Amino acid sequence: MPGTVLLLAASPLGRGRLVDAAGVLPVLAAVAPSVLSGTDTANVVELADPLEPQAVLTRLRAAAASPGPLTVYVSGQLQLDRRQRLPHLALARTTAATVRYTALPWHWIREELRLRSADRTALVVDLHADAEAWRHVVERGLDCGPSTAVYGRVAPPGRRGVAEPSYMKAVATLLRSGHRPPLETLHQQAMARVAEETTGNLVLAGAGGFAPGSAPGPVPGSAPGPVPGTVTGFAPGPAPGFTAGPAAGSAGDSVTEPVAGSAPDIATVSAAVSAHGSAPGLARSPVPGSSAGSASRSSGRSTPGSAGSAPGSTVRSTPGFSGRSAPGSAVDAHAAISAAVRAGRHGEADTIAARHELAAVRAHGPASEDALHWSEVRADLAMFAGDAARSCRAWLDVAGVRLAAGQAVDAPAVEAAVDRAHHQWGRIEDAARARELGPALAELRLRVPGRRSGALENVQRQLRQLQTQ
Repeated sequence: MPGTVLLLAASPLGRGRLVDAAGVLPVLAAVAPSVLSGTDTANVVELADPLEPQAVLTRLRAAAASPGPLTVYVSGQLQLDRRQRLPHLALARTTAATVRYTALPWHWIREELRLRSADRTALVVDLHADAEAWRHVVERGLDCGPSTAVYGRVAPPGRRGVAEPSYMKAVATLLRSGHRPPLETLHQQAMARVAEETTGNLVLAGAGGFAPGSAPGPVPGSAPGPVPGTVTGFAPGPAPGFTAGPAAGSAGDSVTEPVAGSAPDIATVSAAVSAHGSAPGLARSPVPGSSAGSASRSSGRSTPGSAGSAPGSTVRSTPGFSGRSAPGSAVDAHAAISAAVRAGRHGEADTIAARHELAAVRAHGPASEDALHWSEVRADLAMFAGDAARSCRAWLDVAGVRLAAGQAVDAPAVEAAVDRAHHQWGRIEDAARARELGPALAELRLRVPGRRSGALENVQRQLRQLQTQ
């Protein structure tokens, strides 16, 4: 089966530039696609200093939807947005004041890769962080999702000019030999080549990313072994796929883009689950496919098809979810759900999840992470079954419970639930059911506007259209 490779190199073009991220692309371009991927054949997509985070998301989602092995190479710099203090990958137009709107949220990468099987997904990174992002990563880690193999480093801000992505260049140079060893071996060889330059860096080697409390930095002359564990705590990010309102300075209707569903920030516990496609939603239009700064590779390299639900999807469990909600292990429950979804037995899958949800509510309360986890699983199962209305209602309920429990309106988990509800609402074909759920969504949008402007207006406009039908 062909592999897929995404080469993403991004850094600001102005004075805030810490690293010449795109400088590594000519070296990577000299590597055969099959070697970059570790497969007999591969599709390779390059993104060099892209301008728009939504355009990067579109390419990332298409790559994540590929059924074969996926390797994502990321070179760039990390910055924190001033509002939520979350790490972002800075893009060409990013400044310190515009991180939230012009950079790619790191959790978007995690969210898009989370539905893939662990043995078919790898992330190779060479990142430089500014002072704020560096403190954040040292204290809290860099969460890449526990189902993704991650190798690379995060460097602190340098004192002299613009740095080079030396680790990624070492990786590319080793691959130019025409052989790709196991990624752990490749990582160790690359770290050994740049040991002096990477002293004091944070090393990512293993599943999930760098975890707080792990010793940063390589041992001189060799690379450290895998870093155990992942970032703890339940901190799911907003659903990356919703975009409300036309882009600034452009004309046209709003866009609702698909979100690859499942409980936020979830760990793999079972085999792949086929994600069933949903019917087209109301007033939907294609995502504006800005191609600025991107290019497809030739000679056997091609851009993967449009994104959808990946056949390599998995059902997983949420950090902070204990699995105490019902007899038997959580792994067994998720494995049974996965098997049922793969076989098309969606009713059976929902029954299993509903039983665990009820047990969690009785044992820990409806606002517990155990109960909310199963509620989110059921919302995703409805999406897999093609029941957008039921999925929308479930996400509305999850958002309502989180808000009633005192979670902030801009908390990532709350924004994620509302964004997913909005997305599923836009896919309801039955006008009567859409009219029924629309007012509740509009009320939530008043409280939870989300990261993109125009979300409430999008709901109100579509409700007016529904009233005329």
